[in-house]
Amino acid sequence: TRLSTMASSSRASGVVSVTFFLTMLASCSYGSDLIEGLYCGKLNCYDILEVTRDTEKQAIAKSYRRLARKFHPDVNKAADAEERFREVANAYEILKDEETKRDYDYMLDHPEEFYGHYYRYYRRRMAPQVDVRVVVAGVITFISIFQYLHRWWRYNDAMKYLLNEPKYRNMAVAKANDLGLLSKIERRKRPKDEIKAEEESVLRQMLEENVDVRGGYSKPSLWDVLWVQVVFLPYTFAIYSLWWVKWQWRYSVLKEEYSDDDRQYLTIKAMGLTTVQWESVGESKQSELIEKQLWVKDNFQAYTKEQQEEMKMKYAESAKYKRYRRYMKNHKPGPIMDTD
Repeated sequence: TRLSTMASSSRASGVVSVTFFLTMLASCSYGSDLIEGLYCGKLNCYDILEVTRDTEKQAIAKSYRRLARKFHPDVNKAADAEERFREVANAYEILKDEETKRDYDYMLDHPEEFYGHYYRYYRRRMAPQVDVRVVVAGVITFISIFQYLHRWWRYNDAMKYLLNEPKYRNMAVAKANDLGLLSKIERRKRPKDEIKAEEESVLRQMLEENVDVRGGYSKPSLWDVLWVQVVFLPYTFAIYSLWWVKWQWRYSVLKEEYSDDDRQYLTIKAMGLTTVQWESVGESKQSELIEKQLWVKDNFQAYTKEQQEEMKMKYAESAKYKRYRRYMKNHKPGPIMDTD
């Protein structure tokens, strides 16, 4: 009984101590409407600028300019002039911004929300002052420039490859000779490097005019730049919406037969090909694939199975694959090592 009484007394003493501590903390925190270190500290920003809450923004600016001239250290030689000048400048920085002024008025009206005032104050001070729209525009601009320059780098890389490839270089030389471009190059009294550079420029021109480079190495276009795509996004969306409505009306409502272009579109979509990949297939193969109606699920599955069987037969007849099978039969696969 004595131990129980002592435990109860100890718990009661602890509760009283915690309550006393919280009460003291609350009295320290909420004892004043003004908080040291926030806004104008223990001073009232309105009193510093000699204005009230109802004073208009232009009148606040006018009062600030008057007090700034009055307490400027170059004009006022009083001992506290510099400190008063800083107080006036700080008070104006707070009251001239509508959002900061709103937070300050809220602190005056709700002094009990001590920690909330700290959060709002430092959120304003630490938040970036740059408009989000400017940041987004800057990021899009950077990506667009990088994208365009990178595409040019890849295109130039493709041209260098073609110039060094005998097949395409000979073709370019033949085209240039047919047009008489190489014979027009002035060669007398000129450095060999300069003549060589001009010849390479002519050959590159022939390749650009006669070789269709596609895919990731195609010639850059401004239409592929992100900024252009963003600007024309509403137009692109409108065109797509119109196309979708027409598609649904013709083929879902009226139950029309697919046109040739739409059959080709459905085939490309079903096979998951890009436009460049589809064009590389060849016209005869394209017609064959369209006739199979691969946009129908059963037809596509049958076509996939057929392709797999053809691949197996091809591997079975391949001498290289036969050697591989013999090797795997005679040499069991070894354990996988870390170095693999």
